[in-house]
Amino acid sequence: MTAPVPPPVTEPRRLLRALYDRAVQRALPAHNLAAWLPQPPPRPGRTLVLGAGKAGGAMAAAFDTLWPADAPLSGLVITRYDHVPPAYRRKPGRIEVVEASHPVPDAAGRAAAERIAQLARGQGQGLSKDDLVVALVSGGGSALLSLPAPGLTLEDKQAVNRALLASGAAIGEMNCVRKHLSAIKGGRLAAMCAPARLVTLLISDVPGDDPAVIASGPTVPDATTCADALAICRRYGIALPAAARAGLESGAFETPKPGDAAFAGHATHLIATPQQSLEAAAALAREAGLEAHVLSDEIEGESREVGKVHAALARAVARRGAPFGKPCVILSGGETTVTVRTRAAGQDKGRGGRAGEFLLGCALALQGERGVFVLAADTDGIDGIEANAGAIVAPDTLERASAQGMKAAEFLDRNDAYSFFAALGDLVVPGPTFTNVNDFRALLVL
Repeated sequence: MTAPVPPPVTEPRRLLRALYDRAVQRALPAHNLAAWLPQPPPRPGRTLVLGAGKAGGAMAAAFDTLWPADAPLSGLVITRYDHVPPAYRRKPGRIEVVEASHPVPDAAGRAAAERIAQLARGQGQGLSKDDLVVALVSGGGSALLSLPAPGLTLEDKQAVNRALLASGAAIGEMNCVRKHLSAIKGGRLAAMCAPARLVTLLISDVPGDDPAVIASGPTVPDATTCADALAICRRYGIALPAAARAGLESGAFETPKPGDAAFAGHATHLIATPQQSLEAAAALAREAGLEAHVLSDEIEGESREVGKVHAALARAVARRGAPFGKPCVILSGGETTVTVRTRAAGQDKGRGGRAGEFLLGCALALQGERGVFVLAADTDGIDGIEANAGAIVAPDTLERASAQGMKAAEFLDRNDAYSFFAALGDLVVPGPTFTNVNDFRALLVL
């Protein structure tokens, strides 16, 4: 099959969207899972698949397709609402897929997490050393796999989760708190599966690709501590329910650590990463005749500030041809954060996520720089909780906004990037992509 020809540089919007689509395609489970498929256990061993994440439905579908038809297979995976691939929804396979809420957990996620815990413990027929457990883990699993620690309620978890999401905390910090308030994350799921052999297949959505951070590491050791979680909550002013504070202060909520026997003989494999997707987009840009530069797949920080830094780089290239020659594409990934500003009483709540906030900061810093076009989007197809993955900034973005009586700075002040770009018709709306390797940013300088 011949690869599609990339759009020409004379169609910058189409080209940027093609780069995003190529990045997403590179991260799809169907393209990556086969190389990491474990061998079925000898009979009478069973194979049990457990997992959670935004890519969970697609990972389950790919695994089911690849697994031998005559080999026993069962399991349960949790994914976000509307993130089950249509073909697997129409014709479910051997692995059950349950949908739940993200980024704030709900009762459906809690019930499914309890069922996963029961399956791991054997439901009366305990797993043996002859059995194989395959964990399919991807970004979003922290919220989807929500089983509160003893003494905590789902409402407790929801309140802490909302506060973390609005705090500006980095993903590693948020997941440190989440895993210590969980009965299943932070390596605890692995302990439940003993003595079965465990293979974890991961799609990374975190800077550094640390398995202990992806979905809060349900099947891998956790080097962070209850004291770390408490310090993070103090740093960001996160109010903790009394039971949560007591569990952290006493150490009762401590997680299994590296060297714990629960992890002996287990294998962990990264099947798709942000860097791979950025490199795939770079290759497509080069096919279009452009220089392509990957800054990093680990960029963190306040979204609007990261946008300003990217804009400064694009301006330098546009005006001085340094540090890169033009025309070129500059790519980056990672996971930025949004600190939700305090709003006055009666003020409308803003809409939007990391990508939109990045783009507003970038547009304001670019000030209509000629020849610079920017796309930022989340590779799962959803920027925050809206229907878009991100948006596009063009040299005329601020001018068109002004013609509609919109001031970009005011929308940024109230974290309302979605409304800004929706009014301009500049949203990127691919729908759920069935994978997740985090933020994707592309700056085209002509």
